[in-house]
Amino acid sequence: MGWNSWDAYGLRITEAQFRDNAIVLRTKLLPFGWRYAVIDEGWFFENPEDRPKPDTLRYAIDAHGRYVPVPARFPSAAGRPNIVAYPGPVPKLAATIEETSFKPLADWVHAQGLLFGIHIVHGIPRASVERNMPIADSSFRAQDAADTSDACPWDPTNWGVKDNAAGQAWYDSLMKQYADWGVDLLKVDCILEKTYKPTEIRQIRRAIDKTGRKMVLSLSEGPASPSHEAEFASLSNMWRISDDFWDVWTMAQKPGETFPQPLKGQFDRVATWTKFDLKPGQWPDADMLPFGELRPSPGWGVPRHTRLTPDEQKTVMTLWAMGQSPLILGANLTLLDPATLSLLTNRDLLAIDQHAVVRGRPVQGFETGDLRVWRMEVQPARPGGHNQIAVALFNLSDKAMEVDRSVSEVGLVRAGGSEASDVLDVWSGKATPQMQRVRITIAPHGCVLLLVRR
Repeated sequence: MGWNSWDAYGLRITEAQFRDNAIVLRTKLLPFGWRYAVIDEGWFFENPEDRPKPDTLRYAIDAHGRYVPVPARFPSAAGRPNIVAYPGPVPKLAATIEETSFKPLADWVHAQGLLFGIHIVHGIPRASVERNMPIADSSFRAQDAADTSDACPWDPTNWGVKDNAAGQAWYDSLMKQYADWGVDLLKVDCILEKTYKPTEIRQIRRAIDKTGRKMVLSLSEGPASPSHEAEFASLSNMWRISDDFWDVWTMAQKPGETFPQPLKGQFDRVATWTKFDLKPGQWPDADMLPFGELRPSPGWGVPRHTRLTPDEQKTVMTLWAMGQSPLILGANLTLLDPATLSLLTNRDLLAIDQHAVVRGRPVQGFETGDLRVWRMEVQPARPGGHNQIAVALFNLSDKAMEVDRSVSEVGLVRAGGSEASDVLDVWSGKATPQMQRVRITIAPHGCVLLLVRR
């Protein structure tokens, strides 16, 4: 559970903006379990606004060819600029050689009681390969590790890494750098499915393990194929089950197109991943929550308040919870409104996401037209209690839906239990003692989440 800069700031976040969001994360969301503060893509660009013109980008790298934070955007990272000059022709890719570090910022994040994360694209900087820079703690150089036939189709910054000793040395040096900085979560992009790189995932896993630092490994972008489930689960902690999820219910797309991922299409993706026997620390990731204010420079589209309706936002939270997805918020927290805050701090909902007992068997439920009913058990917050039963009823249609079913029909009764149950409506907060029938109206694209507490 945490916050990521991409949905509100895209490539352009500064240290001041990051700190302002982290303070809100600490004061308003940390008490409910929201702990990770993550800087997404582009923290090594001096001119992120030029991303559409890759030939004009300017990078910050260290003497061993690793990206480092740009001091103009992250002042606490400031070190010694231009400490190495390379002879020969002027490189095509502009880069300053800096000895900067995220350690001061990570130390500050940790002092807030939070955890610190960053985003990278898999591979090795093209600017470092062009200069053939030395790889730290090895006899290799960048060109020994780089696979220049492997380019991320949407990112101009890196080459892939060879499956050889030089490639492993590269990732060893990179993960040591991040461990020294104090990174707690590493999101690695362009490595998962469209450009699946299992050899590099294994190299990254080995390199993280060598550091001895506990670091969540998040794999992106999706959609991840269920056929690779065992590899994802053994090598990483979270993996994206869809392409980038944004604030749309449906969207006209060409055949085979998966970006952006609409909410309606997430139901089948989440359901697929509930069938696997995954252990704690292994999380299919339905992607970030594009709620609240997505501004000043969102990663997709124009600055805006989320286009998801209040009912659709509850559906997102409920679906993610029933699928035990990580909860990573994308809103500009400095503009956090009361409605969004309430959505994010529903303790019963968060308990379902954090304590559900789903793995080893599929979520139980059924579909009837546009009605989808999912049932699962939730472990008690304290030892010694009975598992609770959570039942979500989703309306995938564009019209309000009337539901009238017995509690046993929707699964609100424990095996061998009586027909009557004491049921809490998680979103309204209304409790119904001895409920015998579920008589509800579900809003278009909305849901009802019921919890048997005893």
